[in-house]
Amino acid sequence: MLEVGQILQTRYQLKENLGQNGGRQTWLAEDLKTQPSERVIVKLLTFGDRVQWESLRLFEREANILKQLDHPRIPKYRDYFSIDDRILWFGLVQDFIPGSSLRELLTQGQKFSEKQIRQIATDILNILVYLHELNPAVLHRDIKPSNLILGEDKRIYLVDFGAVQDRAITERATFTVIGTYGYAPMEQFGGRAVPASDLYALGASLIHLLTGIPPADLPQRKMRIQFSDRVSIDPHLIRWIEILTEPDVEERFSTARQALKALDTPQNSKTYLPIHKPQSSRIQIKKSARKLNIKLPKRGLKTLDFCSLIIGLTASSLFAGLFSMGTGLGPLILLAGSILSLSSLIAPLTETNVDFQRDTFTITWSILGKRYRYLDGNTQDIHNVYVYIYQSKGGEDSSERMKLIVAAGEDKYKFGDFDFKTSEPECLWLIQEIKDWLGLR
Repeated sequence: MLEVGQILQTRYQLKENLGQNGGRQTWLAEDLKTQPSERVIVKLLTFGDRVQWESLRLFEREANILKQLDHPRIPKYRDYFSIDDRILWFGLVQDFIPGSSLRELLTQGQKFSEKQIRQIATDILNILVYLHELNPAVLHRDIKPSNLILGEDKRIYLVDFGAVQDRAITERATFTVIGTYGYAPMEQFGGRAVPASDLYALGASLIHLLTGIPPADLPQRKMRIQFSDRVSIDPHLIRWIEILTEPDVEERFSTARQALKALDTPQNSKTYLPIHKPQSSRIQIKKSARKLNIKLPKRGLKTLDFCSLIIGLTASSLFAGLFSMGTGLGPLILLAGSILSLSSLIAPLTETNVDFQRDTFTITWSILGKRYRYLDGNTQDIHNVYVYIYQSKGGEDSSERMKLIVAAGEDKYKFGDFDFKTSEPECLWLIQEIKDWLGLR
């Protein structure tokens, strides 16, 4: 039985039992071989009837991976040993981080400001960028407030790598269910953890800090944690956290670096008034962290379109009859007139799809599912999105028309005037949606 004051390996003097769970114990100890003696964390695993081989395997994996890590916000590995004294113990020694866990601060009733939340998120994401960009990537798989230490330097440290996994191992057939309910996403419980799984746990932890309520105790709708009605923060930050905690892994940010870039996107909440979709608009938008799709449906045929078609075909027939006498050009004139008349149906029957992805974007015009025009460009080249207003030709019947312009590099990509005839409120709404997704302001 371990007790305060006991010395392990003639080096580590146990000072305080920080917790135990089954065959695991965590102690604050002093390393007597350092001058002056330094405080360390000693994690111990007893191997016996209550401890399975799987627990030992995870314990050894934690030691092996910690030994390879070198990041200022991750406690450094110091030692690994075993003790065979009637009971077989395995020990892992690592740096002690002075401070308090975020869980302890929540229990004490501390409230976190938006500025603090952003700093906490930034600190954790910088750690995850390091872990996930190792080869193979290292997945923590148990990010939660109790494993996040606010150090005396006011920076966040990530601790307890007992659930750690390198990406190469996760691709094998067998797995052990690891993670904490409420913080771990569904794919992790299915043994398919990916870097975006750690991002979900980060988002769930931030929700806990913002609301003071464990995410498992908050209501859900379609497996999405409902928290926005309980906080008063920048809508951009709310949306960012919602993307982190999307139940579908494909809808989240795919990397910590991408999430960090989105968080750092300047947003001025004092001058930013969200524009909502006009009530009568038929434009459809689907968006996720990876893509934005805008669908402008076909305008549809109107009485005026049918009248124009009939008048055009009738005029073509008359001219064809006149020119067919002695010239033989009648059939050609009829064909050309018919084509010209039918072309007037292109605009009302055209459907426009604008697709933005992180690397490229496309604009597609189609009729009855058949594409007849296509433009594409590089998303990273986009530097502005705006509306262009002009007068359509038509004499006294001329009217004010609008088209959206996506400026990418030296090129300008236009849509929304020829086919759907977007209104001013729709244009302003679309500009906001596109800029928000791109991070332009």
